Amino acid sequence: MESKWSKVIIHASAFFAPWLVPIIFFLISSDEEVKAISIQALLFQIVMGVLIAIAGVLSFVLIGLPFLLIFAIMVFIVPIIGIVKALSDEPWRYPIVGRWV
Repeated sequence: MESKWSKVIIHASAFFAPWLVPIIFFLISSDEEVKAISIQALLFQIVMGVLIAIAGVLSFVLIGLPFLLIFAIMVFIVPIIGIVKALSDEPWRYPIVGRWV
């Protein structure tokens, strides 16, 4: 039960503390699944930040605008999917970084 709500908080942290909360849960949790989710959430936020920055730079030449839109939508939709999956106790991995961990 504790792991379920820990995963929900980690996914929801993308909207209020995307880097701090996963680091804290990684350090204080003893559950390996919670640690894996926290690392995935942190890596996802870092990778998406880098991709949005690159797309933002490329948007000056109009190449990056579609990518900027897609990445910005992913930053909001992916954590919501993670919250729903965590509430239903289904295993779920973040896209792009899920297989790295």
